Amino acid sequence: MKILVSNDDGIDSAGIAALAEELKKIGDVTVVAPRTEQSAVGHAITMKIPLRVTEYYKNGDFFGYAVEGTPADCIKMGIRNIMKTKPDIVISGINHGSNTAINIIYSGTVSAAREAAIMDVPAIAISVTSHEATDFSYAAKAASLLAQTVVKNGLPAGTLLNVNVPDLPENEIKGMKLTRQGKSKWDDIYEERIDPYGKKYFWLTGKLIEADTDLETDQFAIRNNYVSVTPIHFDLTDYDTFEDMKKWNIENLSIDN
Repeated sequence: MKILVSNDDGIDSAGIAALAEELKKIGDVTVVAPRTEQSAVGHAITMKIPLRVTEYYKNGDFFGYAVEGTPADCIKMGIRNIMKTKPDIVISGINHGSNTAINIIYSGTVSAAREAAIMDVPAIAISVTSHEATDFSYAAKAASLLAQTVVKNGLPAGTLLNVNVPDLPENEIKGMKLTRQGKSKWDDIYEERIDPYGKKYFWLTGKLIEADTDLETDQFAIRNNYVSVTPIHFDLTDYDTFEDMKKWNIENLSIDN
């Protein structure tokens, strides 16, 4: 099995190291990840500046390729330029912090997996639900198990799996739960602050507004100590509204000059 691994926390993060190490037990792993942290960049790609790629070493051993770009850049680069053959699967993570509910649209971790799906490669995004997580072993094993399951069973074109693992000891995790994307979201504000030179600046802060109470939603599942596994896709069409809007006779509207 040929596996392409990326993330948005940067190539030197603990999460990607644990993931790559575990996946080497089941396949041939290629790591292509951002040189620096790219959290919350969404699905941005680099267009106006050169994209530089360098070999990256850890403790003197070759680890992978560091890209001075976004997670989506890394997937394009990995599949089109670095790997000799298309990977059987792409796995993005292990992210430091959850990617559930509305947060999914901001996530560079999820966007890396989404880019793979756009390029017709099955993909998984995996996150641990704490920015202070130090043990990624259970999440890495979950990623390995799901990777083997996806390669065996396949995914529909354009669909990827978004996986979130509670930051708990393994014996406290209740198992995996198939979930939908929840509706919880952050109530954000740019807090005004003053720097040491007396100049004003702003820092994004806020709190999560929990809106989910169903175990079949990702946010509520992780709150109840389950690993959430959510199939998502990049078709953003609202099909119910599409059918409703047929009554509007959009095609017959005219704009008078």
